[in-house]
Amino acid sequence: MSDENSKPDTGTPETAAKLAETLAAEPARQGEAADAAAPGTVEAGPDAAALQTEIADLKDRLLRVAAEMENTRKRAERDKADASRYAAANFARDMLQVSDNLRRAVATLKDDERDGAAESVKAMIEGVEMTERQLLSIFERHGIREITPQPGERFDPNLHEAMFEVPGTEHPAGSVVHVLEAGYTIGERLLRAARVGVAKAEGAEKGANVDTTA
Repeated sequence: MSDENSKPDTGTPETAAKLAETLAAEPARQGEAADAAAPGTVEAGPDAAALQTEIADLKDRLLRVAAEMENTRKRAERDKADASRYAAANFARDMLQVSDNLRRAVATLKDDERDGAAESVKAMIEGVEMTERQLLSIFERHGIREITPQPGERFDPNLHEAMFEVPGTEHPAGSVVHVLEAGYTIGERLLRAARVGVAKAEGAEKGANVDTTA
C-alpha cells in the first residue's frame, strides 16, 4: 500500500472544510477535559461565592474546635497535676500534729536539765530531735514548707492567725511578737496558718482587736 492511500482525502473543498473545522474544535475539547479532571476546582457561576463563604465558615469553625480541644487538654493536665500535688493535703494536715508534739516534747526540757540527764535520757532526746528533723525533711520533699514568722515581722492575714495581743512591746503595733504554732503551706496553698501573738497598739482601748485585713 502506498503512502498516498494513508493520507486524508483533501482533494475536494468540502473535505478540506470539514478537516479544518475538526482541527479547530480539538483544542476546545481538550481544555474541557482538563478542567473536568482538575481536582478541587469550583466552576464559575452564581453559586461560587456562596461556596467560598461556606468553606471559610467551616475553616473558622474547625479552628475554634481545635482551640477548644487544646484548652480542654491543658485544663485536664493542670487538674491532674493539682490532684497529684494536693491529694495528701488532709493526711499532711493531720501529720502536723505529730510534728507539733515532737517539738513540744523537746521544748519542755530545759538546757540545765538536759545537761544533767542520764545518758539514756540524752539519747532519747536526740532520737526525738532526729525524728522531728526527718519528718520536716519529708514535708519539704513533698512540697510542704514551714511558716515561722520572726518577732517584729508584719502580720499577714493570709499566712498568720492572731490569737492574742501583747501590750508594751518594742515592736510596731500589729507585728508578730510570739509564735504559738508554726504554719505550713503545701505547694501554693495554705495548709495551716501560723498561730501568733501580735503587738498591741499603744493607747488602744481594752478589748480592741488587731487589724487582720490584708
